[in-house]
Amino acid sequence: MSTVPTISAISVPFDLGAGRRGASKGPKTILQAGLLRGLQQMGITAEHTGEIRLPDDQAAPLAAEVNHTNLKYLAEVVEVNTRLAKEVSRVVQQGHFPLILGGDHSIAIGTIAGLSEHYTNLGVIWIDAHSDLNTAETSPSGNIHGMSLAVSLGMGHPLLTEIQHKQPKIKPENIVLIGSRSLDEGEKKLIRSLGIKCFTMYDIDRKGMAHVMQEAIDYISAKTDGVHLSYDVDSLDPLEAPGTGTTVKGGLHFREAHLAVEMLAEAGIVTSAEFVEVNPLLDDNNKTSHLAVGLISSLLGKQIL
Repeated sequence: MSTVPTISAISVPFDLGAGRRGASKGPKTILQAGLLRGLQQMGITAEHTGEIRLPDDQAAPLAAEVNHTNLKYLAEVVEVNTRLAKEVSRVVQQGHFPLILGGDHSIAIGTIAGLSEHYTNLGVIWIDAHSDLNTAETSPSGNIHGMSLAVSLGMGHPLLTEIQHKQPKIKPENIVLIGSRSLDEGEKKLIRSLGIKCFTMYDIDRKGMAHVMQEAIDYISAKTDGVHLSYDVDSLDPLEAPGTGTTVKGGLHFREAHLAVEMLAEAGIVTSAEFVEVNPLLDDNNKTSHLAVGLISSLLGKQIL
């Protein structure tokens, strides 16, 4: 990025969209790992605008709701994402760069909802081991973090798809999936039927990360008026990022992960970003939190030389 606007970091300590608790502690550990200090040392103006969390009376959801629905913690997910969408929209209105720190990947629902108010053709680069294109009908688990991209396409429960009213928030042709390696059958069918651009780990193995990223950049920059990066740390191999709840072997290596964001920085197309699914309870000496800080710094222009 040639010029980086003021970074407004928004913490979303929320993990009820996931199957395992702990990602709610991710934002705090990322900040404690020196994120803002490091960005400021790079000459970037960076601020922490606060937290988006459940109100106190919703802090302990009823177990009955979980056991009798394939949309687990629906009310809580809707509440947090409604609040997040408003905050993201406010940050964009200020002319700042929204940097959302999760939390589980269900928070992408609110992020994209807030962004969609300001872009006609919002592009989304989704770096993730999963595509998160399930619905209540196709999800094996009922965990909403596996449905967030489908919701943004206007598919799913109305309480989710109608956050900030506009739907769909994004178009299938404006999405690029990168690093996919764990796709459910319903997701595979949807990717094919909608023609979503998807670079699996097979594509990365065969073509190389540089080729894949250049193809993705060329594809998405030609048709969008803004690009959101949604980066799930489970896109990396568990040896690199052990602190996440849905690890899948055979993921990105350290340099592949950095090259992806370095090339995005060089292209200068990213207008917002979120980094999700850091789970300190599963981590090894905060290895994954520090990795997230490094990736964010690279996205915002940090270079080796």
